[in-house]
Amino acid sequence: MKAGYFLAFRSVWKHPAFKNVIESALWLYIVSNASHQEKELKFLGNPIFVKRGELIFPLRKNASIWKMPYSSMRLFIHRLKRKKMITTRIATMQPHNNHKYKSVTIISVSNYDKFQQYDLTPDQYKTTSHALLNNKLNNNTNLLGQAKVVNSEDKIVGTWGEYNEIIRNGKKYLVHKWKNEEKEY
Repeated sequence: MKAGYFLAFRSVWKHPAFKNVIESALWLYIVSNASHQEKELKFLGNPIFVKRGELIFPLRKNASIWKMPYSSMRLFIHRLKRKKMITTRIATMQPHNNHKYKSVTIISVSNYDKFQQYDLTPDQYKTTSHALLNNKLNNNTNLLGQAKVVNSEDKIVGTWGEYNEIIRNGKKYLVHKWKNEEKEY
């Protein structure tokens, strides 16, 4: 059994990239099972090299484990790729009676080191934590791919469902968290 820990934000359960708690839990599974160091793993007798932040993720097998249709699993993985939360690559291997395909998907968690606060100084950790708590995320601290700041002069003052409340030039706007939609408030 694996030992150790990983960091996760409580907001993962309401993150806009996930349609339900199953997808949130699947994301936590991906992050928690990502390798914390470069190493060669055996997958059905085949050696596969994974880097830090990567995991071997056979889509059909995981769809079965998570009781999801294969098409739903593929759509979920594509959504994570579109939101730049992960990247994927294919590793080739010899077919096995438990896995008839000649390839397997390797998922790499984007910004794994930032997400796990790896090698951050105490000041950088405090800055990142402070930005997350105050919902003032930018490209340097946007660890989960959420809450975009549209312009540098925009100030996020709150959230309302799937929208961030921002103030720009003295006017309030609602900006959708992951779509390019904006409404005057």
